[in-house]
Amino acid sequence: MKKLFDSVKRPILVSVVLLVVCGFAYPLLMTGLAGLFFPHQAGGSLIEVDGKIVGSSLVGQDFTEDFYMKCRPSAVNYNTYTQEQKEGGEYTGVGSGSANLGPTNPALLTRVQEDMKVFLEKNPKVSPEDIPTDLLTASGSGLDPHISPASANIQLDALVVATGMSMEALQDIVEHNTQGKGLGIFGEESVNVLGVNLEIAKFMGKV
Repeated sequence: MKKLFDSVKRPILVSVVLLVVCGFAYPLLMTGLAGLFFPHQAGGSLIEVDGKIVGSSLVGQDFTEDFYMKCRPSAVNYNTYTQEQKEGGEYTGVGSGSANLGPTNPALLTRVQEDMKVFLEKNPKVSPEDIPTDLLTASGSGLDPHISPASANIQLDALVVATGMSMEALQDIVEHNTQGKGLGIFGEESVNVLGVNLEIAKFMGKV
């Protein structure tokens, strides 16, 4: 019996130590350091306007008004449901992420065609072949708020009409909310749609 106990004592102790270190100490340490050195990012990169949280710079939103710039297809409504849906068992809990539909999935083709039709109705000067790919496809996470500069610029003609702003003013807003490549070499330039729309909302007197 003693021999059996000695043989399992060490792996049990190692498991307990790893549980404490990896499951409690390390996460608490990283959370504390992140909150100390990067409080804005650790808190979700939330954006406030007049003391009210209006969103996160890391999560897209569904903008439907004509005077707002449109983001790429997003799973931003992943946590919306009615009380009736919850009581009826239709609500299955919180989830996030893209639908991960494959390129041969008919549902993806249908969704892209519908989105293209809506976009062309809102942007009559744009031809179907000129629509950048990221305006019709979701990001890997399904939640990113960023679009390419090309996707932002192609919407400016319609925004001039919808907002009453000059093309130069809108171009300045896009440039102000354009983020460069990581360390100057990684990734691509991107435009934060939430940042653009907040500046448009201020001009329109919506915030």
